[in-house]
Amino acid sequence: MNKLDTKKRTQIIAALVEGNSIRATCRMTGAAKGTVTKLLVDIGKACKEYQDKHLRSLSCRRVQCDEIWSFCYSKERNVPDEFKGQFGFGDVWTWTALCEESKLVPCWYVGDRTAKSANAFISDLAERFKHRVQMTTDGHRVYIEAIEGAFGLNIDYAMLIKLYGKEGQEDQKKYSPAQCTGIIKQTIQGNPDSKHVSTSHVERQNLTMRMSMRRFTRLTNAFSKKVENLGHAVALHFMYYNFCRIHQSLRVTPAMAANVTDHVWDIEDIIALL
Repeated sequence: MNKLDTKKRTQIIAALVEGNSIRATCRMTGAAKGTVTKLLVDIGKACKEYQDKHLRSLSCRRVQCDEIWSFCYSKERNVPDEFKGQFGFGDVWTWTALCEESKLVPCWYVGDRTAKSANAFISDLAERFKHRVQMTTDGHRVYIEAIEGAFGLNIDYAMLIKLYGKEGQEDQKKYSPAQCTGIIKQTIQGNPDSKHVSTSHVERQNLTMRMSMRRFTRLTNAFSKKVENLGHAVALHFMYYNFCRIHQSLRVTPAMAANVTDHVWDIEDIIALL
């Protein structure tokens, strides 16, 4: 069986992490669709395993959490009756955490938007810090029980609840969110510093995800056919984001800012994980 050389693998991975779809990557590199997909699966597994092992004992002080929507197979309203209610068909939510100072993403979770997914995500996140942290989330209520169960009393936690006014003109509702008219900073546990109660950084990370993974781009025909491949794409994205991509405001990669590594990785370093 023919195997891709490092140069071809590098071309494929570079195309994927810069926001190209699998079909576009095939056209750019000359690789077959099955070849690109198999490489994505293999490299995604390796990236998830590496980050799960090495993003531990972090010195983060302030963490922000959020969820980002996407869909698999079809949009929720178009899911066939035989697949309704099955995870991986319709709405899928990716839960993310972001260190406010280093911009590192210590963990993520691909699931639904229920308490079960919140518990799995927060339980994983709680094991990654060596000091007490301040955490901010949006007003999604499932966070409260999940954070209490995972952190106990060892956290300073606040919610940032946004207030929205009436939406604009009828023809703009589909594409424009309602106008934010105010915010409420609600202390849930501990003694969080009010001036650092924010979700702005993690919400900006959502934009980075939508720009860097074609399957997250809104209002296009790009979407994930299988939820497993969505998970592999997310793992590859965060590997590249954490270790390879120099953050504009930091002038180093998030992994360097968090003292996880001492150099900027390149795509060949990611491929070497295979």
